Amino acid sequence: MALSDVIVAPETRDLEELAARLADWLSRRLSGASGIAITNLAYPRGAGQSHETVLFDARWDEGGRTREQGCVVRIKPNSFTVFPDNLFDEQYRIMKLLAEDGQVRVARPLWFEEDPGLLGNPFFVMEKKQGRVPVSIPPYAREGWLRDSSPEQRRTLWRNAVGQLAAIQRVPLDGMEFLQGPPGATSGLAQEWDKYTRFARWLQDVEPLPVLDDALARLQSLWPAQQPEGLVWGDARIGNMMFDDNYDVVAVMDWEQPSLGGALHDLAWFCELSETMHGPNAVHGAPLEGMGSHDETVALWEEISGKSAEGLDWYEDFARFKMTCTGIRLGHLRGTPMMDEATMRRRLKV
Repeated sequence: MALSDVIVAPETRDLEELAARLADWLSRRLSGASGIAITNLAYPRGAGQSHETVLFDARWDEGGRTREQGCVVRIKPNSFTVFPDNLFDEQYRIMKLLAEDGQVRVARPLWFEEDPGLLGNPFFVMEKKQGRVPVSIPPYAREGWLRDSSPEQRRTLWRNAVGQLAAIQRVPLDGMEFLQGPPGATSGLAQEWDKYTRFARWLQDVEPLPVLDDALARLQSLWPAQQPEGLVWGDARIGNMMFDDNYDVVAVMDWEQPSLGGALHDLAWFCELSETMHGPNAVHGAPLEGMGSHDETVALWEEISGKSAEGLDWYEDFARFKMTCTGIRLGHLRGTPMMDEATMRRRLKV
């Protein structure tokens, strides 16, 4: 099996059986529909590490016409849980709100099923977008369509990606109360801080990790004055964006950890992963000519979002802490060795 054929999915199932179940379910969802057929089921390749996600096409007859809809079903994780917080319902609701607002391009949510009886857990179905994704497996800067693109094409992709990242901060927060955190940490930096301090404690239920406590103490001692409000996407990177042949963004994907934590978290995460994946000191691929530099990304984001990125350094340090927590958890789930403590301490500056 080639690297490009690797399926990265937490769980898999019999797709023929899934097709039959989805067809029966849609027959009850679509009143007046007949001849429902579910075809072309497939797991996405090179992406999707936290939720079981399956692509499919639906076709049915209704009102004397044949209708077709490309779909994606996303199933709530069962045993393979990357994060301590269950935000599955919130993921659907924020995508629905963003689709209605129109500034951020997302796949339109179609149906939500709360009953776990059909597929073993709740799930939702959204429209299937057509395009290309800079996947992580294999790293997009090492091989694939983005590596093979020209510097001018990459520049276009970078500008469009940062444009959508900044557009998230232009969406009004009205109606997003469902994203609030617990009492005392309902929104702003307090919400993201609460989420990841709990994440660190959750990890240490498995094994003691004093490096995480030391990193939190360091970050708290340098608490930032700049805390602009804003929506948090949660995994802001070009690998979670789909692009068309013109290198424009088709969809911003994977809203599984949204919050009202503030505007600078996503920018910091995006910048950190850009450096790691395709920047001058890339460790998972190679530098890609044409992609904007760190300073260019920040400047363009400020221009489009209308917000200041002052104090971003702290948020980038916090992003590295978040990424370290996520990496440790994925290592636990996969049974793979985690980063050694000395490397973690250098990474987290403790």
